[in-house]
Amino acid sequence: MTEQQPTHDGTAGVIARPPLLFLAALLLGFAADHLLRLPFPVARTGWMHWVSAINAGALIFMGIAVFAASVRNFSRAATPVQGTRPTRALVTTGIHGWSRNPIYLGMFLVYLGIGLVVRSPSILLLAVPLAITIHYGVVVREEAYLERRFGDAYREYKAHVGRWL
Repeated sequence: MTEQQPTHDGTAGVIARPPLLFLAALLLGFAADHLLRLPFPVARTGWMHWVSAINAGALIFMGIAVFAASVRNFSRAATPVQGTRPTRALVTTGIHGWSRNPIYLGMFLVYLGIGLVVRSPSILLLAVPLAITIHYGVVVREEAYLERRFGDAYREYKAHVGRWL
């Protein structure tokens, strides 16, 4: 964890809170599955469903683990998880040493796991526009904010740790 005196107050100004974006995509996917019928059936029973459910369970479990480790890192650094409050510390250790956005990575794993377990083509297809929205509406704005706030410390971190992995 790098603690440096911040140079800018405020927040990243993301378009919406990320959990709400994930929830909106899930709800839209469920609605689309019920309103728009596919020209081919999606099996919801049988061995294929069980294979999908096992994979989905693994994705959900990994997503929750990554998310929990990320939140624990923020808590230990005494910096808020919510993007609606100013960041107090640049967290670069633990899971944040592997990914700059482990919370969103965890959310995506859970999201995809839910899409698989309910066998929802719409939820899985909406992962693409959701990823684009998270990238441009949240991550890019947060990175610009962190660069303004922590300067060279954040640029150094960014140079050594990938955005997702």
